[in-house]
Order: sequence, then C-alpha cells, then structure tokens
Amino acid sequence: MRWRLIAAFMVVTLLVVLVQDIPLGNYLARVERDRLTTSLERDAFLLGGRTGQILEAGNGLPPDVAGAVRDYGHASGARVVIVDPAGTAVATSDDDQSSTGASYISRPEISAALNGQITSGQRHSDTLGFDLVYVTVPVLSGEKITGAVRLTYPASVVDDRVAGQLQVMWAVAATTVVLAGLLAYLMAGAVTRRIERLQKATELLAEGNLAARTEEDEGAPELRALAGSFNRMADRLEHLLHLQRGFASDASHQLRTPLTGLRLRLENAVDAIGNDPDGARVMVADSLEETYRLQRIIDGLLLLSRADSREVELAQVDLSGVARSRVEQWEALAEETGVRIALEAVAEANITAMPGAAEQIIDNLIDNALAVVPPDSVIRVAVRPDGASAGFELHVIDQGPGLSAEDRQRAFNRFWRGPGTSPGSGLGLAIVQQLAAASGAVASLEPRADAAPGAGNAQGAEGRAGGGPGLDAVVKFKAAARA
Repeated sequence: MRWRLIAAFMVVTLLVVLVQDIPLGNYLARVERDRLTTSLERDAFLLGGRTGQILEAGNGLPPDVAGAVRDYGHASGARVVIVDPAGTAVATSDDDQSSTGASYISRPEISAALNGQITSGQRHSDTLGFDLVYVTVPVLSGEKITGAVRLTYPASVVDDRVAGQLQVMWAVAATTVVLAGLLAYLMAGAVTRRIERLQKATELLAEGNLAARTEEDEGAPELRALAGSFNRMADRLEHLLHLQRGFASDASHQLRTPLTGLRLRLENAVDAIGNDPDGARVMVADSLEETYRLQRIIDGLLLLSRADSREVELAQVDLSGVARSRVEQWEALAEETGVRIALEAVAEANITAMPGAAEQIIDNLIDNALAVVPPDSVIRVAVRPDGASAGFELHVIDQGPGLSAEDRQRAFNRFWRGPGTSPGSGLGLAIVQQLAAASGAVASLEPRADAAPGAGNAQGAEGRAGGGPGLDAVVKFKAAARA
C-alpha cells in the first residue's frame, strides 16, 4: 500500500508539473525569441544610425565603420549585412568581405526594408542550408531611405538558448517530483504504520486476544476515528464474551446441584410409586417446588444478562407512579404475612431508566424485605428528591434482621446468601444493582435512619445475620432532562 500511495502522489505531482511547465516552456521559447528579435532591432537601428549619412553620400563605408561592423558581428555572433539603396552590400561582418558588392535585392526582407518596412522573423536560407532568425531595418537620412541593415542569427542558436532554459526548468520539475516522492514516502509511512498497527490489532482480536487495542491519539483525524471505532468494537466484543462466559459459568454452577437433587428425587419417586404412593407423591411435590426454584434462577440470570447487554436505550419514567403501582400489587401478598407496606412519594419524579428496570428494582427490594421482616412490621417505600443532585432517591426500608458492614457490600454479589438465609436464588440484589447501573443509577444498602445506636443493618432476601433492626435499600436515579 505504501508504494501505491507514493506512486499515486508522484504521478499527480508529475501531471501538475506537466500541465504547468509545458505552457511555461512554450512561453519561455517565445519570450527568448522576442528578446533576441528586440535586441537585434535595437542593434540594427544603432548601426543604421551610424551609416545613414555615409550611405547617402554614396562613397562606401570608411574602414573604421566597416571594422566596427565586423567587431559587432564577432562579439554578438550575428551576421551583419548593410546594403545601399540599390540593395548592394557595402559592408558585412564576414572576415573575407567576399559578400561585399553582392546584390541582396532579391531577399524579401531587404526589399521590404528598402521600402521603409521593419521586418523580422525566421526563414530557411538556401544559400547557407539552415534556418535563420533575421531582423531588417531601413537606414534613414532625414526622411530619405539610404539603405538597409540586416542582422541574422542561426535559428539553432536561439533553439539552443531556449533548450538550455528548458533544461533548467525540467531539472527543477524533476527535482520537484523526486522531492514529492520523498515527501510521499514519509507521509505514506506515517499512514501505513497506523494502518498496519490497526491490522495487527485486528488479527490479534481475530485470534482471540480480547485485550488487543490500538492507539487513538496518532495519525490523521480519520485514522484516529477509525482506531477509536475499533477499540469501541473490541470493548463491546470483550464485554459480550465476558457476559456469555459469566452466564454459562453462573448457570452451570448454580444449576448443577439442583438438577442433581431433582434427578435423585424423581428416581426415588419412581422407585416408591409401587410400595409407598404417599411418599412418592411428596417427592414429586418437592421436585415440582425445586423446578420453580430452578425457573427463578434462570429468570434471574436472563434478567442479569439483559441488564448487562447495554443495548437498551434509556427512557423517561415517573418513579413515583411506578412505586404506587408496585405497592398496590404487593399489598395483598404482604397482608397475608401480616406485613404492611407504606408509600411515601412526591407527586412526580421523572427519571431516566432502562425500560422495566424501575419495576424490577422495586419488586426485588420488596420481595427481599418480605422474606426477612417479622409479622406485624412495616415496609416503607419512599420516593424523595436527591439532595446532592437534581435526581430522585428510591428507599425500601424494612425492619428485618441486620447485616454487618462487610455483608452489606457482599450482598450485591451474585448467588451470595448470608447465614440463616431463607430459600432464594441469591440473585435479587445482584439484579437490583445491575439494573440500576444499566439505568445510570447507584444502588446501596444503608443502615435504617431510625435504628437504635450501635445496631447492625437489616439484610435482604440474600441472607440474614445478627444486628440491629432495619435496612434501607437506596437507589439513586438521575432526573430526566426537561423538554
């Protein structure tokens, strides 16, 4: 890829140079010819000015003027021919002066100059056998044309000068392309290094290395954005695989023992059907109860997996309305156990939460409290403004036995149950914490505010331990943004 980038950059640079330098080369050639023509015209007029009156006298050019013409021809490289009004050469820059006295009237430029025209251009000389660049001007004495001066250059001399300038220009162009190639090499190296690192990280991730990541603070903005997308994808993949492994581990660990016990009960029930039908019936009933427990474990694991997935968008929920609804649903069951549920809620508490999370959190916390509180006690459910932020707090306060400070922290672990616990899956508070986290909330267990000094904290359904009465399960939600 690096060499393709370099080649592409150099080709683009070459095209730009060609588009720029070809017209520039033509312009330089034209400018050089125009400059030479202008220089020749100037010199021709100077020579004509010195010979105007001499030619009018018709006595030929004195030796000093003829010598000056030859010296000019040697110094400039131009061939000089001065003719009289009849077109006869009276002086040339040739050393042998063999052309002096020859007639040049047949030359178009000489004839035009004797008629008062200034001519310049390029033509082929049959006599010399090559192209000439010429300038011819009339020689004036007052208003009278007394002759003409012609200066000629081999066209090859002009071409050589133009070629020299073009060589310099093309050398600069070639240097530009080479420098562009070097710059492209450096730039392509920086780009391809980032892409190669990203490719290496992708290969490592494909081979199962979930820790593979790439730098996000190097390279062009597009490459940094690509690296960031890759790292987020890798984080997401690692999280999902961690959830999958955790779910499989939790399920296999927690279901193995109940399934083994269920199988043994059913085998014993089969053996006892013939001689102990009543005992077999009890075994089947126990087995049915065990299937309910297994169903609760599976439902809890699935709910935890859904809360961990981070795929559900948060929605606006009225926490006070949800609390009223859930308390009404639990009141009948609480009355059967001699427990009263009291609600204290603000009129409206709009929060952001995962859909269904608030209901599940309240259900699990009330279920935990019902499992541990003694008869004739009160479970208080409160929805209050959070004094430390703009959000709201959910409190489920019971009067059950307490938990130590260490057990309050461990109570949120999956499948943790304290000593003397009632039957349960050990997932209730873990589900509460995970649903709270998925909703941007924070769950905690606190001592009951009106507990006796020095008393411990009540536990949830996950376990009972010694301590003073009461536990305050708190979930702090963020307030919903106002429209």
